[in-house]
Order: sequence, then structure tokens, then C-alpha cells
Amino acid sequence: MNWDWEKLRENQQKFEKKKDGGGPGMPIPPQMDELLNKFKGFKFPGGILVVVILLALFFGSSTFFTIKLDEVGVIQRFGKYNRIAQPGLSFKFPAGIEKVTKVKIKRIYKEEFGFQTVQGQGSSNYRFSNESSSQETSLMLTGDLNVAVVPWIVQYRISNPRNYLFEVKDVRAILRDMSEASMRTVVGDRSINEVISKREEIALAAKEMLQNEMNRAKSGINIVTIEMKKTNVPEPVQNSFNEVNQATQEKEQTIYKAREEYNKAVPLARGEAKRVIKDAEGYAIDRVNRAQGDAANFSAVYKEYVKAKDVTKKRIYLESMLEIFPNLGAKYIIDSEQQNLLPFLNMGGATSTFNPQNRFLKKSE
Repeated sequence: MNWDWEKLRENQQKFEKKKDGGGPGMPIPPQMDELLNKFKGFKFPGGILVVVILLALFFGSSTFFTIKLDEVGVIQRFGKYNRIAQPGLSFKFPAGIEKVTKVKIKRIYKEEFGFQTVQGQGSSNYRFSNESSSQETSLMLTGDLNVAVVPWIVQYRISNPRNYLFEVKDVRAILRDMSEASMRTVVGDRSINEVISKREEIALAAKEMLQNEMNRAKSGINIVTIEMKKTNVPEPVQNSFNEVNQATQEKEQTIYKAREEYNKAVPLARGEAKRVIKDAEGYAIDRVNRAQGDAANFSAVYKEYVKAKDVTKKRIYLESMLEIFPNLGAKYIIDSEQQNLLPFLNMGGATSTFNPQNRFLKKSE
């Protein structure tokens, strides 16, 4: 059987024209060879340079990056942690292979509990939030079964960027939950007066407890400080509580005054008692020393008296008279045989001399 090759080729060309959308009254599409020949003749001005610049910008922006002084870069390779990039210009593989996340490790973040900070003109104040969640957060039960309003601020810094990004899903949520739990635990161990007056002590205890819990959770953050705002009782009972505090203060003031008087009187009496005791001790020592001296003197005189009794006896007599006579005042020497005494005139006057016949020898001062 002989094939008509020219007829078959003609039928095939008609079929291809219909398939490509060709038909009666429509132009026949150009052949591929003709199109290629036309494009070979056309030239793009600077086309290769533009393509090179675009590729350079793409790879440069996705491979080179800069880390600021207050942050570090956490690099992931195919989604997995790879390394930490320090401040400065750094290099990584293009996008799709490595990814960098910048974390500010020197910035201090803060979380507020029970109130919201209101920014004013040149200053910032705070007010209590009206939201029910904030009110529930600030209301706490104390150890003596009183209710206190306790607002506070937690300031923290990112210390471990890897743990901060990958160990905990929501670090802020766990920080708020653990901070509230820690504060409630500390406040629950103290009375209402301690909660109001010892805010620094409560803040330090809550900070230590919160830091231990965040370390246990591997959150990668470091608690800088916990600042306690003004604590008080709820508003409906505030007037009654103030009256109780006023009565307590008056009681303490009275106690302080009594202690003041006590501190004045008791030490004075103790000092006076010590003085009297010291005087008595000194008098006793003086009397003992005098007695010992007199005994020693008597013993010495007795030894001399034994050696020469007459001489010693006369000397003792004369010494005794020498001490006695100056203290006698006016002295009258009368004859031992005189029996009648006449009254004397001017007995208290100056020295006078009498007649020897009257047997008065002399009157002297």
C-alpha cells in the first residue's frame, strides 16, 4: 500500500492550525524558529547589569545584617537554634536557610499590676484600672484575714535570649501569672498593718520568690526590681480602717510617753542607788583604814610604853593636854583649899588680875 505523504502532511498542518486557534479569516501563528530569530536580533540595554544589581541587593540584604549595642542576634538554621550574633556587622546564609531574630538584652521592661500608668505633660502618674481583671489582681487576702489593695510593678531584663525565645511559649503571660502568685503568697503571710507599712520587705521577698520561679521555668529573664505602690484597704472600709489606725497610733503614742517617763525615772533612781552604794563603800573603806591605822599606832605606842613607862606616860599626858586645852575656852585656876567663893564681876570680860589674898591666881581667856 502506497502512502500519500504530501496529503498526510497537509492534513496535519490543518489540524495544528485548528488546535492553536487558527481558522478561516485568522492569521497563522509564526513558527518557533521565526520567533527565535526575531528575539536574537533584539538587545536589552544594560539588562545583565540590572540583573546583577538586583541579585547583589537580594543576597546582601539577606546575608549581611547589623546588631546594635543594646541587643544580640539569635540565628536559626532551618528553624533550629544555631548561634548568637554579637553587636556589630555579621554574616549569615541567605533567607530560607538562616533567620536572625534581634533581642534587646539591655532594655528594662516592666509589667504593671493593679493600675495603669498615665503619661502626662512632662511627667507620668498612675491611676487604678477600672478593669475587673486588674481589680482582682490587686485585691489580696492578708494573714489576719483582711483584704488589701496591693498594686506593684515588676521590672525585668532578658538575660538568656535562647531560653527567652524557645523555652517558653509566652514569657509575658507566665511572668504575670508567677508574679501574681508570688505576691499573693508573700502578702498572705503578713498582717494588714505589715502590708501597709513594710512594703520594701514585701517587695524583696516577692522578688526573690519570683526569680526562683522564672529560673525554674527557664524563661531567660532576670528580675531587676519589684516596686510596691501605695497599699491600702478597699474603699468601702477605708474610713473605718483609718479610725482603727488612728486609735492604734494614739495607743502607741501613749505607750511611747510612758516609756519615756520610765526611761527618765528608772535610770535616775538606779544612778542614785549606785551613788549611795559607792558612798557607803567609800565610808566603810575609810573607817576600816582609820581603825587599822589607830590599831597600828596604838601597837607602836604600847611597844614604846613597855620600854619606858614613866616617860611614855608623861608624854602621852602632855600630848593629850595639848589637844584638850585649846578647846576648853576661858579657864579659872582655883586653890584646892578655897572654901568660899565670892561673886565675880565682869567674868566674861578681858583678863584681870586678883589680889593674892583672895587666893585667886589669874583669869585668862
